[in-house]
Amino acid sequence: MDQWVIVLFTDESRFSLNIDSRRKFIWRESGTCYLPSSVREIDHYGGGGLMVWTGIMLDGRTPLHVFERGTVTGERYRDEILGPYVRLFRGAVGSEFILMDDNARPHRAILATNF
Repeated sequence: MDQWVIVLFTDESRFSLNIDSRRKFIWRESGTCYLPSSVREIDHYGGGGLMVWTGIMLDGRTPLHVFERGTVTGERYRDEILGPYVRLFRGAVGSEFILMDDNARPHRAILATNF
């Protein structure tokens, strides 16, 4: 347990409110096998979406961070995640902390790595 208390696992996800995945949904009754009348594209919400980030640790989690409009860049990752959230975790745990993230471009940007 002592080894895991220093680890902060993080990830972000994009939630889209429209069909931007270029997927088509098939709604059919059993036995109708992909009839053209069963294939339709659906857009209930009229577009939009958002990117959210959070971190979890052995005894808790960070608040959910919602990125306001635009793309997450290395600069935004540094300013909106590393500064406010990861720096606090490091301060609470100590310099031996471990930050676990994926290899997304903003995470590996030089200015984020230097931070």
